[in-house]
Amino acid sequence: MKRSTVLALSGIMLAGNAGLATAQTTVKVAWCAKTVSSAAAPFAIATKMGWYRQAGIKVELVPLPGSTDCVKSVATKDVQYGLPSIEPLAIIRQQGIKIKNYYTAYQGNIYGIAVPVDSPIKTFADLKGKKIGVTSMASAGVIVARALATTNGFNPDKDVSIVVAGEAAQTAALLRSNQVDALSQFDTQYALTENAGARLRLLDTSDIARFPSNGFIALEDTLTNKRAEAIALVQGYAKGTVFAIANPEAAVRITWEVFPQTKATGKDEATALRDDIKTLEARARSWRLEPNGVKKWGENSVENYGGYVDFLVKNGVLKEKAATGDLITNDLIEDINKFDQGEIESMAKGWKG
Repeated sequence: MKRSTVLALSGIMLAGNAGLATAQTTVKVAWCAKTVSSAAAPFAIATKMGWYRQAGIKVELVPLPGSTDCVKSVATKDVQYGLPSIEPLAIIRQQGIKIKNYYTAYQGNIYGIAVPVDSPIKTFADLKGKKIGVTSMASAGVIVARALATTNGFNPDKDVSIVVAGEAAQTAALLRSNQVDALSQFDTQYALTENAGARLRLLDTSDIARFPSNGFIALEDTLTNKRAEAIALVQGYAKGTVFAIANPEAAVRITWEVFPQTKATGKDEATALRDDIKTLEARARSWRLEPNGVKKWGENSVENYGGYVDFLVKNGVLKEKAATGDLITNDLIEDINKFDQGEIESMAKGWKG
């Protein structure tokens, strides 16, 4: 073959590869906290392993103050997808915005009330007249605190004060200075707060323990018109979840690589690794399927969501009952689960970095 022909063919191949490299569609996902933590490991793993690239997408996390802002951002099309809790979705759905949760990421409830480990507060009844700190007023922690107050016979507007306590180190400082008495935050924030030096104790919130928390949401039009993209996004996340559960240390190290801002400064590596594994494992408890009676990754339990809607209506969060079928769909679950879980687990356990 003539050299000129070889060069021409090489040029065609390079051009083709360049086309492949630029063919990725950027997909924006609302991350419903100001801080991206090791709980974002499934996204990092899917990126590192090339699963998103192979599907033709590049995922960009967009940190926001809380679930309410995440839902609003999907509604206004500032982002295509979000990972909020279900309460603000149920609220906005009643305003005619057609958004659905199509993959439950956290099958267990990640919210609850925590107090300093040596606090005299033993039950929610002891919180009357106290200050409850949330990460932001856009956090679902506000909704949960108000609902639990109502459940316990309180007037949520008068009997408790809900205030912004921020995240992690700021929260820990406010607890130590007695500027807040309790927290209505969530699992990873509690781990981050303990990492910042404030030991916590969870109050009994068995009323909400079985209810699902956050899941992937999108406009119904997006799920119809960009079905393959929607599946690729959460299939990568599901595979990343399997990997992270099987090898938390590898998951943290990959997260540091993909999201360098997640690696703490001012700590030696061993301490940073220990703290981030603790944060990841706090979230992993809600990733697991078994405790909540589902069998497939992302499966939306109609029974569990229905129970939560009833709870929200009973406690004044929702003015009227929302049809569960308006909030969730399992239409994509079969396609999302078309991967070999055992293969991913083996890959994780054999990961050498």
